[in-house]
Amino acid sequence: MSVTIILIIITVGISWYAWKNHELMQNWIMYPYAVQRDNSWYRFITSGFLHADYMHLFFNMFVLYSFGQHIEYIMVNGIYNGESVLGGFGLITGELLFLLIFIGGIIVSDIPTFIKHKNNPVYRALGASGGVASVVFASIMFNPLGEIGILFIPIGIPGFIFGVLYMIYSYYQSKQMGDNINHDAHLYGALFGVIITLILVPKVVPHFVDQIARW
Repeated sequence: MSVTIILIIITVGISWYAWKNHELMQNWIMYPYAVQRDNSWYRFITSGFLHADYMHLFFNMFVLYSFGQHIEYIMVNGIYNGESVLGGFGLITGELLFLLIFIGGIIVSDIPTFIKHKNNPVYRALGASGGVASVVFASIMFNPLGEIGILFIPIGIPGFIFGVLYMIYSYYQSKQMGDNINHDAHLYGALFGVIITLILVPKVVPHFVDQIARW
């Protein structure tokens, strides 16, 4: 069983249980005001395993399932489309690096949220979106021409174009603050996915450029 599937099972289980257990939801949700005062830093991780409702949970887990196993395979085997891009990290190290991409995305994406809302007693956030965005953008670095679909649009667009549009949209929406979606988590999770991939796999840069040049 892949780590991606295990993460999905754990996330679904915790989210479902938290819907029934209000105390757990309140203790684990990202609550910057509380973190600032009681040092509950664990919320940077636990909030990523909570979701607001079934639709929120389904969407995040569907995207994680679609991209997670792909990144796992690359991290473990060092192979993409039959081409060696890593040299291979092996099973244990590769899976740990995949966890770094996902969990690291959750943690890093919450840092701007904490800074922005640490004195706001009513603001709370939850969801795996930062980690999921990190995994998606790691995938784009390896496969920039892979088509990614957008809701309500019948055709996919190349991943690198999707990535640019996604970041512009997330940045704009984070400034507007006109809805209940934590767009900062999306933006900074995506940026973390790009940066950590560049650090772990420097060879991905010429691969990325070459793929786009051939497009």
